[in-house]
Amino acid sequence: MPSDLLQRAGRAASAAPGAAPKRLTRVFALPEARWAAVALGLFLIALPLQLTGAPAWAWGPLYAAAYVTGGWEPARAGLTALRKKTLDVDLLMIVAAIGAASIGQVMDGALLIVIFATSGALEALATARTQDAVRGLLDLAPSVATRLADDGSESRVPTEDLVVGDTLLVRPGERVGADGRVLAGASEVDQATITGEPLPVVKEVGDEVFAGTLNGTGALRVKVERDASDSVIARIVAMVVEASKTKAPTQLFIEKVEQRYSLGMVGATLAVFAVPLGFGADLTGSLLRAMTFMIVASPCAVVLATMPPLLSAIANAGRHGVLVKSAVVMERLGQVDAVALDKTGTLTEGTPRVTDIRPLSGSGLTEDVLLALAAAAEHPSEHPLARAVVDAARTRHLTITDPRGFTSTPGIGVTATVDGHTITVGAPDRLLGGNGGAGSTRVAEVAADLEHRGRTAVLVLRDGVPVGVLGVADRLRSDAAATVATLTALTGSTPMLVTGDNPRAAARLAAEAGIPGDQVHATLLPQDKVEAVRRLQARGRKVLVLGDGVNDAPALAAAHTGIAMGRTGSDLALETADVVIVRDELATVPKVIALSRAARWLVVQNLVIAAVFICGLAIWDLVGHLPLPLGVLGHEGSTVIVGLNGLRLLREAAWNRAGRDAR
Repeated sequence: MPSDLLQRAGRAASAAPGAAPKRLTRVFALPEARWAAVALGLFLIALPLQLTGAPAWAWGPLYAAAYVTGGWEPARAGLTALRKKTLDVDLLMIVAAIGAASIGQVMDGALLIVIFATSGALEALATARTQDAVRGLLDLAPSVATRLADDGSESRVPTEDLVVGDTLLVRPGERVGADGRVLAGASEVDQATITGEPLPVVKEVGDEVFAGTLNGTGALRVKVERDASDSVIARIVAMVVEASKTKAPTQLFIEKVEQRYSLGMVGATLAVFAVPLGFGADLTGSLLRAMTFMIVASPCAVVLATMPPLLSAIANAGRHGVLVKSAVVMERLGQVDAVALDKTGTLTEGTPRVTDIRPLSGSGLTEDVLLALAAAAEHPSEHPLARAVVDAARTRHLTITDPRGFTSTPGIGVTATVDGHTITVGAPDRLLGGNGGAGSTRVAEVAADLEHRGRTAVLVLRDGVPVGVLGVADRLRSDAAATVATLTALTGSTPMLVTGDNPRAAARLAAEAGIPGDQVHATLLPQDKVEAVRRLQARGRKVLVLGDGVNDAPALAAAHTGIAMGRTGSDLALETADVVIVRDELATVPKVIALSRAARWLVVQNLVIAAVFICGLAIWDLVGHLPLPLGVLGHEGSTVIVGLNGLRLLREAAWNRAGRDAR
């Protein structure tokens, strides 16, 4: 299933013609999915035949085929575990299904088989999607690069053939082929995939560049400093794989007692069968009593005690734009007691916006005129800062004049003729070049003030004279501060900010979001984020990581629970995360945590109900004579009760209550 499905969740399926068949093809490429589909199909054909009174020869073979197609995989897994001297619920379910069939409850056994086969297929599908996303990350780095020989000649070579010391030519718009250092040239490089910085970074001689980052409008000569296998991108892939493998095994609550329950049930069933035989009971009667015991003591009600609350919570969260990938994840969410937040695209919108418009005294310009001049000059540019300026002018419904003679100088700015004046827009320190002159002192003061507040300062010159400064910044999400406060109350600790952005921008945004300075960690590479998470985990904390970029993926994989923002999230982040916030509504994060805690409480309730029924029926069968129909009725009745109790979380009231509990 393509990873972009997560980003498009909630949209009409018809928006992507042909996408559904492709997804189905990918799903059925998995053997687990094919076997589960066959088992389900056979069951759905056999069930109506049985219910409508068709002869047993019509539906019996179909049920038998469903047992085989859906049960061989869990049976193999169970036998493999048995050879390792462990008894898991897979084998127990197979035995229970066969036991049910042996006393005439063929349909019940087939239903158990189908449920288990479907569960295994979903797990295999989730694993395959994550592996695809990891492989897709490697595609960020180009497969070929332009290598320069000593005589200046060029050759296109596979990036895996590059060695330390090679010189590369990276043209405008190309991705950097290897980690290295700039030997010549200047450009602006978008390295959001590595550091999460919202704006391209100026790269000049001596600056480091990373494989897979996108070059801007200038040409760069880069000396390779790392092998392809040791590049930052390759290390991110390795960290995601390692974190996924070493992450503590996750189990549902009931699975924690699976071994003892399984062994106890098998031992008790054998005793119920063998002990009466030892005292002279007939074989048929002993077998019937043992099978009745197996039915009433089978973990069906216990399994359903766990799953309906968690699945109902998943469905309810899904209706509100939160995709929780499994019941295990839904249960783990309620255990969270520490939160680490990414900055760009997570707490912020991920898109630069003009926040300040400062005409300089003596320029005679109003805010609108200054912005209109800058927007006209920037209009032909594709730089994110240029788009921010143009968008701001359009938001104010200003007229954007068509410029003439547009030129762009990488790392410095743009120049164009607007209404007969030469307008230059760019970085203040590079445009002024440290030279004195009219207005330069005032420009430095305004720029310093904006940068102190976490803005990027953009200077506007008219005919070489400074006339104003614009402030550009990534805007905090409207619900960010409230979400931080709610998470603090819910977990008992203030969230930690982990970002690759510069300390000044990180501190400014943290202050706006209500995160104290001692919880701000800036200029972090992906491995640094993982280390920050592991330090918290070493102190016994259950850490939730919330992020959106490729650089967040290793931390998402290493965390107790990872949540990705759906609209801004990279493919790898979406697949690595346990939860996806489809609509990018931060306020849903504490709500889904509260909903998980409600589901966990219902699980406990249901386990108590199931235990009362199982113990009562088992004792009746052991000390008296429990009629098989009554045993089946009691067993099925307990299953229905716990199932209905768990379905309470499907109601809208459950989500609203979770919202209140999260406050």
